[in-house]
Amino acid sequence: MKQDFPISYINPVFRPPSEAQSLILPVTNGCSWNKCSYCEMYTAPRKKFRARDEEEALTAIRRCGEQFASQVQRVFLGDGDAMVLSTRRLLTLLSAIKDHLPKVRRISSYCLPRNLRSKSASELLELREAGLTLAYIGAESGDDEVLQKVNKGESFESTRDALDKLGAAGISRSVMLLNGLGGRALSRQHAQNSARLVNLTQPEFLATLVVSFPLGEQRFRQTFPEWEPLDQQQLFLEMELFLQALELRRTVFRSDHASNWLVLKGVLGAEKERLLLEVRNAIGRPEAAKLRADWQRGL
Repeated sequence: MKQDFPISYINPVFRPPSEAQSLILPVTNGCSWNKCSYCEMYTAPRKKFRARDEEEALTAIRRCGEQFASQVQRVFLGDGDAMVLSTRRLLTLLSAIKDHLPKVRRISSYCLPRNLRSKSASELLELREAGLTLAYIGAESGDDEVLQKVNKGESFESTRDALDKLGAAGISRSVMLLNGLGGRALSRQHAQNSARLVNLTQPEFLATLVVSFPLGEQRFRQTFPEWEPLDQQQLFLEMELFLQALELRRTVFRSDHASNWLVLKGVLGAEKERLLLEVRNAIGRPEAAKLRADWQRGL
């Protein structure tokens, strides 16, 4: 007899590209901030933020263990920011994963910097020791003016503080930045201050996406009405400026999200010059570069 899937999802469900093989375990619904004007992920009425019932989540973990205990090696805690939950609740969930899914080697979640302000260094260390090993931080920009324009609710310093706290606890950090978010007027400072942010915090992983609006720009224009989008060449020039300014020791870099025309992969700083060469080739000879066609950039 076929068993029902043990997790009840509220669509749409989002996860980082690198979590494609992970069990997606929703412990919240939506995003506790959900005011960033560039973000369309949790705008549907059914995605209004709430913490999932604790017993519901624990039951889902137990049932996943009954059906998939030998198969699941990675778990991603959804939705937008599991770290908004209390440390007690997170530790309870992490303990249940350990008990019922013993093959799991990595547990991760999205993380808003604001949700670490109430968590002490010792609490984050507890979470790391309980199995939370990776946090995805959508920094989007290191420039305070850009962050204010898009209603991010964060600053350079608040993001830096969160990244430093996670790093000190031994939780790996995957930082996401949005190429083009500052538009034409703020492109240079967006690139330079974003590089400054990652230089100071040295995250283990770094990814760039191109800002895009599949549902239209109306929400974004409410907070940033003067924004002028960068064309393909301008996006490449911003990327060149960003890469030039990076001083990373060992960060895995990916710019391969579906929003990107130019796919870039490497380790920074070891492969900085190769990555810069690929960007400069795309600027100087776009017809010869291996760029995605527009139809391949569907989100």
